[in-house]
Amino acid sequence: MRNHSHCPHAWRNPQHRGRMWAASPAFRRRLFLLRSLSPCAAALPNNTSSSSSSPSTFIRLNAMAASDPVYEADAEAVVRRITPPLDRARHKGQAGKIAVIGGCREYTGAPYFAAISALKVGADLSHVFCTRDAATVIKSYSPELIVHPILEESYSVSDGERESVSSRILTEVAKWMERFDCIVVGPGLGRDSFLLDCVSNIMRHARQANIPTVVDGDGLFLITNNLSLVEGNSLAILTPNVYEYKRLVQKVLNCEVNEENASEQLTALCQKIGGITIMQKGKADIISDGKTVTQVSTFGSPRRCGGQGDILSGRFVANVVLSVSFCIFASWARHFLLTNEYPTDKSVNPMMLGCIAGSLLLRKAASHAFEKNKRSTITTDIIEFLGKSLEDICPAGH
Repeated sequence: MRNHSHCPHAWRNPQHRGRMWAASPAFRRRLFLLRSLSPCAAALPNNTSSSSSSPSTFIRLNAMAASDPVYEADAEAVVRRITPPLDRARHKGQAGKIAVIGGCREYTGAPYFAAISALKVGADLSHVFCTRDAATVIKSYSPELIVHPILEESYSVSDGERESVSSRILTEVAKWMERFDCIVVGPGLGRDSFLLDCVSNIMRHARQANIPTVVDGDGLFLITNNLSLVEGNSLAILTPNVYEYKRLVQKVLNCEVNEENASEQLTALCQKIGGITIMQKGKADIISDGKTVTQVSTFGSPRRCGGQGDILSGRFVANVVLSVSFCIFASWARHFLLTNEYPTDKSVNPMMLGCIAGSLLLRKAASHAFEKNKRSTITTDIIEFLGKSLEDICPAGH
């Protein structure tokens, strides 16, 4: 038995021990996992005869932990729980079908990073809907992607053709929409007015079809100027960087970013827009849906190369990689919650779980890539480590 004679008074006192445990990162991570994936288990200590904690003690600890504005998510446990097993009985497409809406004459790298990251994480099929000028370039990057050259920019459409062309684009995308588990809007989109109008119509259609939508890059420019595209959409995820987040806060809350009360401001922003999920990227990724706030602070890499966020959409290396990872994990989390045979709170937000898992995976991949390449690390290096990072957390054979 441990000798407590040399322990501080606070540890010898059972009540103080409980408070110290409630304030610890380990407790907060376990509490979040309990609430997110098995809320019924949160009541378990009340029904157990364990002498380590009485019902009243657990309730007190629970309340104290809940008062902490931001707690660290048990991200590895979330990844293990929502990642689908590899099963010989499954067929192509069951592990995820995603679409990236973006790619124009000037920007072809971002949609590629997002789409290929989805495949590297474990999705079965990855589509890119882009302009004709971008399609050939993106196809040349990889034969693994399904590229649809159907979007148009203003320079290629006369004023008299705009309405008919816009209708044709929506009709073409709508043919595919019901097949997708999630879409990513914004990587390489650009800011052409006609193209943004067409993408606005696509977002409205995806919402009507209940397709989860991750918005990143120029997609955030679009929704900042047209909040109705995501207002009240619980299946929408925004992944702003520091500058995009600042514009959102100024537009929605009519104030400046408050670093001292970051979690409270993020919660208010989500609530004001209407229950969407936002991940504020930074040293620690802070995630909220207006009801819950959590963070992922696992160290990634000091290197900040362009394209990381696009992996997150599909997963993250600047902005684009991050978006794709969210997309895949959010669709997996949604499927898990809808098909889970065990008692689970159906009100758990799969978008939150997707953000937690995506953030962790990108940070792990970035860490591996930096360990190998140091200052020369680029986005493609990080993408190559997405599979290993997921395998380390959730081995394919288990």
